[in-house]
Amino acid sequence: MVEIAPADDALKEWLLAGDVSIRWQVMQYLIGASPAEVAAERERVATEGWGARLLAAQDTDGLWAGALYSPKWTSTTYTLLLLRRLGLAADNSQARRGCRRLWEAASDHGGGLNLAKSIREPETCITGMLVLLATTFGGAEDRVDRTVDWLLEQQLADGGWNCETLRSGSRHGSFHTSITVLEALLAYRGTGGTPVNEALAKGEEFFLRHRLFKSHRTARVADEAFTRFPFPPQWHFDALRGLEYFQSASAARDDRLKDAVDLVRGLRRPDGTWRRYRPYPGRTWFEMEPAGPSRWATLRCLRVLSWWDDAPAPRGR
Repeated sequence: MVEIAPADDALKEWLLAGDVSIRWQVMQYLIGASPAEVAAERERVATEGWGARLLAAQDTDGLWAGALYSPKWTSTTYTLLLLRRLGLAADNSQARRGCRRLWEAASDHGGGLNLAKSIREPETCITGMLVLLATTFGGAEDRVDRTVDWLLEQQLADGGWNCETLRSGSRHGSFHTSITVLEALLAYRGTGGTPVNEALAKGEEFFLRHRLFKSHRTARVADEAFTRFPFPPQWHFDALRGLEYFQSASAARDDRLKDAVDLVRGLRRPDGTWRRYRPYPGRTWFEMEPAGPSRWATLRCLRVLSWWDDAPAPRGR
């Protein structure tokens, strides 16, 4: 871990003045607080600030906005994904109930899942999201292994995944689908269920071959949206989210990630912060940050840069 330098005391204090969901992560990943201090701060996510507001919005039947997957971004799926990013405790009873409701409502197609009753085929991104949520909060312990087996069967020859494979036969991995499935498998890996290391390695190689966010054909940025970092990312891929995956996996540095690291580093503002990016269009429960410097973006960027600067030496290519 690379701590915030003494010269950045003002930046540290600014970050710590944010919501409790930001504070506990700053304490753990950037300033080296004790595990007990971090745990005490993280417990407050359920009772203060954004986390408490989201939990208070839950319906009496365990859903949010009376919906499973849509409307975006107030449905049960996306609210739980946001609570996970805030750091809500895995044993939170409200989150467990919401997750259980999703799995009870999902249609099962040989292990692949969908939350749209009118569509009679599985959806890879939704399946990945449900595995991630169940691995985090529980609520589907007897079904997750079978669903992971289905996800492994959907991995393409290039190492990625693509929702369009089932719809139109696409055989090239999608950045969006692939990051969703990789995050789910990484969270699942420690459960003792189906082995997923080989699939994770192939999926990581898919992104490394693309230098995380570039076209395999032209070596140019595949989509300019990948260079912007709205929070939360919802179902979208971007370069920062990709780096967060490798950081979460405690990966060694790889030279093929350097373009993405340089992108993140180059977007830092003179005051040491990163800007807030416009959220993805859709319904939200509330606005977390106004335009201007973003605590979320600053926290996330500092975390990945700390990982990069501290990780084992890059493997040359």
